[in-house]
Amino acid sequence: MPELPEVETTRRGIAPHVEGHRILRVTVREARLRWPVPPEVQLATGQTLCRVERRGKYLLLRLERGTLLVHLGMSGSLRLVNSGVAPGRHEHLDIVFATDQSADKPSNREEIALRLTDPRRFGCLLWCAGDTHPLLAKLGPEPLSADFSGAGLFDRARGKRVAVKHFLMDTHVVVGVGNIYASEALFMAGIRPTRTAGRISRARYETLATAVREVLERAIRAGGTTLRDFVGGDGKPGYFAQELMVYGRGGEPCVRCATPIVCRHLGHRSAFWCPRCQR
Repeated sequence: MPELPEVETTRRGIAPHVEGHRILRVTVREARLRWPVPPEVQLATGQTLCRVERRGKYLLLRLERGTLLVHLGMSGSLRLVNSGVAPGRHEHLDIVFATDQSADKPSNREEIALRLTDPRRFGCLLWCAGDTHPLLAKLGPEPLSADFSGAGLFDRARGKRVAVKHFLMDTHVVVGVGNIYASEALFMAGIRPTRTAGRISRARYETLATAVREVLERAIRAGGTTLRDFVGGDGKPGYFAQELMVYGRGGEPCVRCATPIVCRHLGHRSAFWCPRCQR
C-alpha cells in the first residue's frame, strides 16, 4: 500500500508540472472506486490548480474554489502522461491540464493529464467544497511536523493495551506511518512491535519519534518503497526497498547482530523484528 513517503514522492513529482495550470476536463472512465466518484468533481473544470498538498496519505489538489481529494488505495499510482496516450485497463480517470495557456487555438494547445491507475479500486477521487473534508477531520499530527513528538506519543499511549506497532499505525495518533515504516522505525528505536503501548517509557517514545522521522525522510529521499505496484508521478519505482532492515526479511540475519529476523502475524498484518536488538 502506498504510505506517506510514496504519497509525498508523488506530490513532489507532480506539483511543478501542474501547479498554476488550468484544468480542461476531468475524465472518469470508472466511477466505482472505494467511494463512487461524485459528479461534483466536474466543478474543477475551468479552474486553476493553485497548489498540491498532502495530508496523511491523501493528496489535496487545491483549486481556486474547492479541493480535489485523491487517495491511491492499496496499489494505486498517480502519474503524469500526455493526454493523448490511450488509457490502460486499470487507468480509471484523468485530470487534464492545459500546459500552454497562451495558445490561441485549442488545436495548438499542449495537454497533460494526471492519470489514476488503481487495479484494486480502493483509491478515490472526491470533492471538498470547504476548507476540510470529513475524512481528514480526525487525523493525527503529521510525523514530519513540529506537532509530532515523543511526549505526544507517550501521552496518547497512557492506558493503551494494544501492541505498540498497532498504536503507531493508528491514524488518530499519527498519520502516514504504515506497516513498512512502523516496522523499520521500531527496529531503529530498539522496541519490539509486540510491546504494550501503554507500558513504554517517555524516553523510549522520544527515541521512537526520532526514528519515525528519520525513516520517513530517508524513504522520501529514496522515492518511496516499491514492493510490487508503486510508481511515482514520473512513472519510476521507489528504491527504499533496498534499505529495509527488517521488513520483508523474515529468517534473514539482522544487519546489526546477525540473529535471524522474526516474522509473525500481528493482528492482520505481518510484523518483523530482531529478537535480540528489540526489547
